[in-house]
Amino acid sequence: MFKSSTTLQKRVGMLLLFVGLIAVAGLVINRGSVIFAPGSADTPINRGGEHFLVPTVLAQTNEPFQHSEDFQALARANRAFIALVEQTRPSVVKIQTARAINFRATDRNDNFFRFFFDSPLPRGDEERRHLQRGTGSGVIVSDDGYILTNNHVIEGADEITVVLSNERQYKAELIGRDPAGSGAGGSDLAVLKIEAEGLPAIPFGDSDALEVGEWVIAIGTPLEFSQTVTRGIVSAKDRPGFTMRDYAQFIQTDAPINRGNSGGALINIRGELVGINTLIATSGFTTGNIGIGFAIPSNMARSIMPQLIENGKVVRGWLGISMNPVDFDLAEKLKMESPHGALVTQVGKGSPAEKGGIQRGDVIIAFDGVKIRNFAHLKHVVGAAGVGKSVDVTVLRAGKEKRLTIKLGKRTEAVLERLEDSPHTVPDTAEPQTDFAGLRVQALTPAFIERYGYAPDETGVIVTHVEKGSNAEKKGITPGTLIQEMEYTPIDKLETYSALAQRLAASEEKRILLYVKFPNGEGAGYVTLNLALDDEKSER
Repeated sequence: MFKSSTTLQKRVGMLLLFVGLIAVAGLVINRGSVIFAPGSADTPINRGGEHFLVPTVLAQTNEPFQHSEDFQALARANRAFIALVEQTRPSVVKIQTARAINFRATDRNDNFFRFFFDSPLPRGDEERRHLQRGTGSGVIVSDDGYILTNNHVIEGADEITVVLSNERQYKAELIGRDPAGSGAGGSDLAVLKIEAEGLPAIPFGDSDALEVGEWVIAIGTPLEFSQTVTRGIVSAKDRPGFTMRDYAQFIQTDAPINRGNSGGALINIRGELVGINTLIATSGFTTGNIGIGFAIPSNMARSIMPQLIENGKVVRGWLGISMNPVDFDLAEKLKMESPHGALVTQVGKGSPAEKGGIQRGDVIIAFDGVKIRNFAHLKHVVGAAGVGKSVDVTVLRAGKEKRLTIKLGKRTEAVLERLEDSPHTVPDTAEPQTDFAGLRVQALTPAFIERYGYAPDETGVIVTHVEKGSNAEKKGITPGTLIQEMEYTPIDKLETYSALAQRLAASEEKRILLYVKFPNGEGAGYVTLNLALDDEKSER
């Protein structure tokens, strides 16, 4: 029994050896290189006119990929990015902040401090001082120690420490800052200074020359991970600020940005600073990167940095208007090659714009020799132009170009509030008025014709007030709108309108048709008002 078992083992061993030799022979039949290739079917090859099937995990190639032109191109691009990072990464620093917070002892916050800080608060009326710490990023922009970052990174900090790429630390002085989102609005930039020489400063690039789709890299300190490098493309340009007062025209990128990247560098493939990474868009419960990040353009940073260094703050020029984008329909109506410029929707009383002759409905297409791309761009060039400067402004008015000269004022919180609080109504006069369908109208006078840019021979009645929340307001009727027809009846004077409005009010008619013209050549057309909606609103 034992000998038979031994014989069987020998035979099995010889069989396995034979199978192994066949497999090895199969591998060396062809002297070409062997590589692993993914697939779901066998790979056909042709040798000497005969066809063979090679398992998909073993595919033949006559020329190794690493010797191909494609690989060489990838290798050169890879080395170029590595060299780009080596050159620029030392210019990006970590910024550590500390802010003192005083807490008064209670049983509730005592447990909180025991859990998070492993120490209780003192009892009674005694207070305890705690340092709240934060981390962000910054960019060295001069070899003598000036550093750009975001204002929100250092805002409220009692201590600011800059950590270089070689881990050397410096206490930083806050030189100037430009807060965003409050007051007169700003860029959310700040300038710090450390006492050092010969630092690796990064050169500024031209952010206006960036193209959508262009490669960029982001360097910063996300989630405390210093010197983190990510790569992506420019996703969009000229994104407006997220409040009307924000002074920004962001670069959008999909280069991953997370908390702690704020104040870090967005760099083009030439190794130039083209943006200061500032914020990200999130979705739902997601608070990290989803591929939508925003950076302040380098041209904006470079233009306001001298003011921050010299004055500690930024003083901006002020025009005194409210603006809307120029859409395709308006561009087509005005015979513009493409939508650009800024549509004036309101002119502040006594503002530089009003004094210079800008009117509601004008489209500002050039300012101080600069072609205006959009309303965010106009806000930037106006602010950068300076207070008290007289500038040439080109507007499209009723399809025709008109050149004006405007002397700029100073942008402050007070003047912005006056503009925002300006009534959207025409001042009441002693002239007779008629109320109907959420509208108050007056007779068309030469003063109204001049104010709203109508032709001297126009007829109709002028809207002086629109009831808030009315169907008329929702349909876009505003003070200054000219009503020329109601229910197919031409309106030649106020008496005609009043008689017709009285008759319609007494009828069962719930929808009325108006033909209107909008101020300053903004358009004309029919508008249907649903009186039933206003009735329901008044009943509630």
